[in-house]
Amino acid sequence: MSSAACIFCKIVKGDIPSLKLFESDKVLAFLDINPLSRGHALVIPKHHGEKLTDIPDDALTEILPVVKKLVKASGAENYNVLQNNGRIAHQEVDHVHFHMIPKPNAEEGMSIGWPQQKTDFDKLNALLAEIKAKM
Repeated sequence: MSSAACIFCKIVKGDIPSLKLFESDKVLAFLDINPLSRGHALVIPKHHGEKLTDIPDDALTEILPVVKKLVKASGAENYNVLQNNGRIAHQEVDHVHFHMIPKPNAEEGMSIGWPQQKTDFDKLNALLAEIKAKM
């Protein structure tokens, strides 16, 4: 499945060139053309879906093994693996994609904040029960 307007679907079809690192029937990996650091790569399922929940499980089976291969091949000792879903979660392209971003030093790679919330165990236990009931 693909979307005619999707830039990543166009890359999969070969309509737009990419710096291809890996390709199989289900997955494509290529260098990011706007990298945060040397070796920043994207790994995408060939199946089009905007969010992770839109992708069939069998189309996701190779994603993390490919990310792992890229980490090893790049020689990155420190790195981030990032996957965003939705605009307010910083997703820019409406096709599921995973970033492998080497973090060689404090200046290059990904920089993030982590705004922790105070723990309320009553609320956490209620949330635990809610989520487990839906799984």
